[in-house]
Amino acid sequence: MNAHELHIISTGKQPIEKFVEIASNIQEHVDFFYLREKHRSAKELYQAVRLLHDNEIPLSKIIINDRVDVACVHKVFGVQLAFHSLDAEVVKGAFPGMNVGCSIHSMEEAKSAFSKGADYAIYGHVFETASKIGLPPRGVEELHAITRNVDLPIIAIGGITPFNCQVVLDAGARGIAVMSGVLEAENPIEAVKEYAKSLGKET
Repeated sequence: MNAHELHIISTGKQPIEKFVEIASNIQEHVDFFYLREKHRSAKELYQAVRLLHDNEIPLSKIIINDRVDVACVHKVFGVQLAFHSLDAEVVKGAFPGMNVGCSIHSMEEAKSAFSKGADYAIYGHVFETASKIGLPPRGVEELHAITRNVDLPIIAIGGITPFNCQVVLDAGARGIAVMSGVLEAENPIEAVKEYAKSLGKET
């Protein structure tokens, strides 16, 4: 992964066709797209990856949340594991060539992900976000502590905008992950360009 990456994660609320349409329009500015569709079957996710690929999204830019089987069959970039998923150590043992990310919420979980062979982690939520109403944000202090003490690329998520992005990067994050800030924007192309610009990308 390169510095200052932009990861776009599906909201799970849009039709797949809408997600694919937006993805195909913004993909030149995005490093990775995640299919985070907890309610969809393996067959539906398999078809979603095919649709993304048919719309010129490289498999090397696609990450599947939780479903190692779909990620393996399609030979996409990798899989993103949550607390309920298979253990990172198990996945890396069975599929040594697969890139594995872990969703983490603390220093302890960051150290665990590293020890089990994860290639990177998504940490959050950093700022207040509508998707985590009632849960206090974790802020940037622990993010900074994690990036200083754990040798693992960290992608920050949660309430990140083009205006507070620099604070997250200054705390050592490799990049950011965004859901509604782009996918539910009135103009996703303009929104993604603002994020890309805040990450130092050429637009």
